[in-house]
Amino acid sequence: MRVSQSLLATATNVGASKPFRPSPMALLPPIPLFRRLLRVHRKRLPMEERLLGDMYVKAEFKAHKDIDNPVQIIGFLSEWQMYAQALEGESWKDAKMDKAKIDKMNDQQIGQLYELMQAIRKQELEENDPDFEKR
Repeated sequence: MRVSQSLLATATNVGASKPFRPSPMALLPPIPLFRRLLRVHRKRLPMEERLLGDMYVKAEFKAHKDIDNPVQIIGFLSEWQMYAQALEGESWKDAKMDKAKIDKMNDQQIGQLYELMQAIRKQELEENDPDFEKR
């Protein structure tokens, strides 16, 4: 049997236990990534979530602007770029946080995550129960 060169060059996920993941995009520099994040917030998020997200992005980029460690810089930029890609798609709406990421968080980050969860729950209660404010 003669194997065609075109068949050898074509990769498929037929029969694979895990489908191929798309190749990651090249890492954007900080300023274009920052602008992309604000743009995707403007296009995809409701006003309140956009304001919160924009404030958070601005604070994080400002806090990390003086980092010199290349490993931290690449990790920071790649995580924000994956966040932007997730928002541009639709998979983020019902997504759950990866346990490995939670395990890597320090106590302060876990505290911030908990405060965010409480704020979201409070907002949901206010939206679903108009008498919530009167209590």
